[in-house]
Amino acid sequence: MFGYRVPAPDEAMLISGGRRGLGGAPFRVVTGHGKFVLPIFRKVRFLTLSMCESEVTETCVTRQGISLHVRAVIAFKVGNDHESIINAGQRFLSDQEQMSVLTGRIFAGHLRAIIGSMTVEEIVTERQKLAAEVLDTSKTEMAKIGLIVDSLQIQSIDDGDTGYIDAMSAPHKAAIQRQAQIAQAQATQAAVEAEQAAARKQAEYARQTAVVKAEYSAEVDRAQAQAAQAGPLAQAHAQQEVLAAQTELAQRQAKLRQQQLVAEVVKPAEAEAERVRILAAAEAQRMKIQAEAAASYDRVALDRMLIDQLPQIVKEAAGGLAGANVNVLNGADGLGEIAAGLVSQGLTILDSVRQNLGGQDSDGRTGESAANGQFQLPTSKARKANDGPVDVD
Repeated sequence: MFGYRVPAPDEAMLISGGRRGLGGAPFRVVTGHGKFVLPIFRKVRFLTLSMCESEVTETCVTRQGISLHVRAVIAFKVGNDHESIINAGQRFLSDQEQMSVLTGRIFAGHLRAIIGSMTVEEIVTERQKLAAEVLDTSKTEMAKIGLIVDSLQIQSIDDGDTGYIDAMSAPHKAAIQRQAQIAQAQATQAAVEAEQAAARKQAEYARQTAVVKAEYSAEVDRAQAQAAQAGPLAQAHAQQEVLAAQTELAQRQAKLRQQQLVAEVVKPAEAEAERVRILAAAEAQRMKIQAEAAASYDRVALDRMLIDQLPQIVKEAAGGLAGANVNVLNGADGLGEIAAGLVSQGLTILDSVRQNLGGQDSDGRTGESAANGQFQLPTSKARKANDGPVDVD
């Protein structure tokens, strides 16, 4: 649209003519939006707000009197506020390239002043401190002209031909070289050790390979030997099995023959012996029964003979009383008692004789006498028993 102007994002539009600007400035400042400007009656100019750069190369003398060539780079721009834009517009609007020139000169002066208060060692080792001090001292002065510094970088410091910086760095160089040599030696030693370890591993691998090959070769030899011996071993095993079968058959035949011998010889002999033993036992039992029967018959015959001779025994006992002096006190009853006593005495004698004969049957002598009817009556004892007087009440 005719008469409507819009500044770029990194520009400030300065409109002069008509009303005065902020704080009595000869122009109005417009940033970030457009403005309708009457042609002919208003004039529009643009001030850059972009980043600018200034390079400073200065020879400075340190506190030790040593000259140093210092090279620094300053990054700066116009401030974004209206006051900075107005200050910068009033100074650099017609020639904006002068901002870099003026900034370089300002920082060169401050750089010389700061370096003059420091030693070479401080400058070399504390460059950031040097830059911070230069920025602090130049901040107020730069704000007056509407500029702000974003950064200051010390690019290089050189002492020319004096060699002070080289001498100062010599111990460090020596230490660094020593450390480098040590590191190189360590690296060499590590490399040698690595080579030795690799050689040992190769030797170990070769040894293991040889061992494995030897084991494989031995295994192949064993397999071949086993294969070669398989036929004879199989034949030997077969013969051994045949011998074992024959041995087992012979043992079974021997056991069968033993059983046959037991059935044919031992069992019949045992049966015959049992039969003979039974016959002998039966014969002995028969003879025993016959002997017992014979002995019983002899006793019956003896008892019969003794009974037959009992009257004679009583008679003999009574004969013993013929010459005896006997007084009968109770008449007929007394005589009966005497007779009963005689009979009882005769029976006692008979029992005594029988017992004597029975005890002597075993030797055969008394039995034979009894069988022949010959025995000796103990009349003397019976007589002696009757020698005393007999009183009958």
